[in-house]
Amino acid sequence: MAVMLGCQSLQGVLAMREVITLLEQALVHEAAGKTTVSPKFVTDFEGGSMRMLVAADREAGYLATKAYHSVGGTGARYVVTLYRLQDGELLALLDGQGITDLRTGGASGVIARKVRVSGPVTIGVIGSGNQARTQLESLAAVYDVQSAAVFSPTAANREAYAREMSQKLGIPVTAVDSAEAAVRDRAVVATASNARSSEPVLRGAWLDRCRLLCAVGNTRPQFAEADVDCFRNAGLVVVDSWHALEEAGELRQAVRSGALPEAKRASLAQIVSGAATVPREGLVAFKSVGSALQDLALASRYYELLRSRPGLPACADLASPRQQTSSGLNYRE
Repeated sequence: MAVMLGCQSLQGVLAMREVITLLEQALVHEAAGKTTVSPKFVTDFEGGSMRMLVAADREAGYLATKAYHSVGGTGARYVVTLYRLQDGELLALLDGQGITDLRTGGASGVIARKVRVSGPVTIGVIGSGNQARTQLESLAAVYDVQSAAVFSPTAANREAYAREMSQKLGIPVTAVDSAEAAVRDRAVVATASNARSSEPVLRGAWLDRCRLLCAVGNTRPQFAEADVDCFRNAGLVVVDSWHALEEAGELRQAVRSGALPEAKRASLAQIVSGAATVPREGLVAFKSVGSALQDLALASRYYELLRSRPGLPACADLASPRQQTSSGLNYRE
């Protein structure tokens, strides 16, 4: 019986600290060779695009897909499907918007748990959308944050962000009028902009006191959110997926320029498992492009918590198996 979990039914169910822990557990499975994670499959069409991701976690017993698309500038729509790996049964269809925001923030929380920051923790944020919110929420769930600053191009948006996040997290968040002002002298920096340009919004020269950079806004090869110096100046560059080296324009640029040799690359799974270690000082850069394994970790937990809730829409014959013939499975692609 496949259940349908809409956006409202998922709100408030998972706290950020639990999200971070769920992602850590999935990364332990990845490090042990128990997972399969696809690159993004991207199809552009006139007026829009569709992206699809797939992951399986044999240790957890689930397989998940995520499809998200935008059409005609109306924004993105996300759907996550969760399957039982043992027999392929479809278990749930979930709205993926909140899952995407939470797991993107949670991934930064995973690396933050491994990067010690000495002294007062100050955070600079570039971007004021949903993922910029979960970035700050996640970092505040790990660090004792003294203050934060935010920049985005629209003054009303950054001011609203500052008010809302100050109230939500109980820390002073200040809106500033430039990206440099937001990140200069900050111990931790998170970029979650919606910039669509090859011209970076973040410069490595501004990160003179930065211990941890979490760059999550760009996931396309033709764009770059952070410049090459952000990675050249880092002692370690951590990716949430090895696919990031092809999917993120800033990493492609860093590799081509020689700023990102293999010796200073690590995956988040390697960091969590202890196969790679974080330097005790200096800049650590984390680049996240997202993966269906992250979506799977949250979707399966939502399913386990909510599947028996009364009144959920369900469909018994959704994705029912086609009968097998003597010559094998009878299906058409």
